Amino acid sequence: MEAIHLYFEHVVDFARQNAAWAPAVMFALAFAESLAFISLLVPAWGALVAIGALIGTSGISFWPVWIGAALGAACGDWLSYWIGQKLEYSVAHMWPLSRHPQLIPRGEAFVKKWGALGIFIGRFFGPLRAAVPLVAGIFEMPYWRFQLANFSSAFVWAAVLLTLGDGISKVWAWAAS
Repeated sequence: MEAIHLYFEHVVDFARQNAAWAPAVMFALAFAESLAFISLLVPAWGALVAIGALIGTSGISFWPVWIGAALGAACGDWLSYWIGQKLEYSVAHMWPLSRHPQLIPRGEAFVKKWGALGIFIGRFFGPLRAAVPLVAGIFEMPYWRFQLANFSSAFVWAAVLLTLGDGISKVWAWAAS
């Protein structure tokens, strides 16, 4: 866990020193955070919030970073949905899902109960974030219904994380003064 913390610290420092690369960094982090299998190993939301804290104070502009993060998250879920469609139930036997057998049934129950709204809601809950798009693909949720929920939730999710980071930095600056 310490290695992941150090890695994200370096990523955030890189974004601080290279503001032009911040949208690409946000895309990659959000993609990893939203991609089935990888998101269980690389919890990148903390780095996304930390980069949000740099908005304004280090020359990083909100709009390109927001778009980069949202598109990365949407592409990660899109690929997860596609993997679910292609591999179906065999994904449950692949690592790391084989070590977390409860994720697929929990995701299935969630998607069956909530439908497309479940895609939107699932984006905001860590354990579900990895399983819901995969399960939507396995159960062949209609493509455009999935994509509408996927892209709209990605833009809201990215805005929430960035705004959270920006708000924390402003409160921290206020408290320090």
